[in-house]
Amino acid sequence: MLDAKKNKGTPQPYLGNSNVRWGNFDLVDLAEMRFEPHEEERYGLAHGDLVVCEGGEPGRCAIWTASIPGMKIQKALHRIRPKATLNNYYLFYWFQYAARAGLLDPYFTGTTIKHLTGKAIAQLEIPLPPVETQVAMAGILKSLDDRIALLRETNVTLEAIAQAIFKSWFVDFDPVRAKAGGSEPAGLDPDTAALFPDAFEESDLGLVPRGWKTVAVSEVAGIVKGKSYSSKDLVDSHTTALVTLKSFERGGGFRLDGFKPFTGTYKAAQVVKPGELIVAYTDVTQAAELIGKPATVVGIAEFDTLVASLDVGIVRPFDAGASSQFLYGLFQTEDFQAHTFAHTSGTTVLHLAKDAVGSFRFTCPPMPVVDAFTVTVEALAARRQSNVDSMRTLVSLRDTLLPRLISGQVRIPEAEEILETV
Repeated sequence: MLDAKKNKGTPQPYLGNSNVRWGNFDLVDLAEMRFEPHEEERYGLAHGDLVVCEGGEPGRCAIWTASIPGMKIQKALHRIRPKATLNNYYLFYWFQYAARAGLLDPYFTGTTIKHLTGKAIAQLEIPLPPVETQVAMAGILKSLDDRIALLRETNVTLEAIAQAIFKSWFVDFDPVRAKAGGSEPAGLDPDTAALFPDAFEESDLGLVPRGWKTVAVSEVAGIVKGKSYSSKDLVDSHTTALVTLKSFERGGGFRLDGFKPFTGTYKAAQVVKPGELIVAYTDVTQAAELIGKPATVVGIAEFDTLVASLDVGIVRPFDAGASSQFLYGLFQTEDFQAHTFAHTSGTTVLHLAKDAVGSFRFTCPPMPVVDAFTVTVEALAARRQSNVDSMRTLVSLRDTLLPRLISGQVRIPEAEEILETV
């Protein structure tokens, strides 16, 4: 049995339930524990192992392919190392299919908290076509997942570019420094460069570009807290959904799988539209990876109306203050994150003070500069949105093919033909 307090062995990183997602691992917040040599076989991971959650969402799994030396698993996870007659990716996709079809449910133990024990996993009956068929089926599904992952990585890169531009213009003041030194700002067209001053002046925040104001967020934007709800309101709805804490990526950004169908009442101001800026006001992650983080809402065709939950604040810029794109970049800065963290309370669950976002002071450029930045990053945002649309198409196709391939309703040649059309 693993014991975090033991003082024997070598410190090694290990995976917990929260590190395992469907198809991938969250390796940002890894814990360490001492492991002795005799525990290597039981808890060690090798390339290609399937790691399955016992609790939380029993059966959730991913294939280990990372190159982190000495990685281990905790006892709440199960390691499956298939024999030659069973392809690991086929097994992974079977688990996805089985979880969605309810085929794992009879094997769960517990009532309030369900578990899928190692003994139960050993009893699972899995259809076993020839290995070459398994490989072909898994290959079709994996090719879709690989394309989805590439689009997701591309969007991460595009967002990093936008944030780098914000930092250069509004944190490091590179264009102003260049002009103050007698040079033309790098990478800017003449019209945009002309918007920046060529000198600094003192302010309550230190040296800032000449003519730029120092203001609080509350002076340029209004903040609306989301809807408090009860579990009875979370029933199937094809029109309305809550935007919740699960709608935030760790570190900021929007997740499309965080919506909760909702049938309760709400105020008109709590309706959030695609493109609007939201901020997380609650956090349950160990490393405070959500509190104060921003996201730009993305809509999906399934729901006509999106409502912010109590965990979420909607930030709406005034007409002559800032833009959502500018404030998104501002909220990603180290200064803003340090400010919000200093205004949190709680231990297991963190809560952001009501006035934390609004009280943050920053250097605000004139609107023509804000507008120039907005136009620049909107082009990047359009590419990200195009990638999101492509991801939705691929996810829908994958989710359609998965049960049909596993159950034999669709043959491999048919699936390959469908794959060629997207």
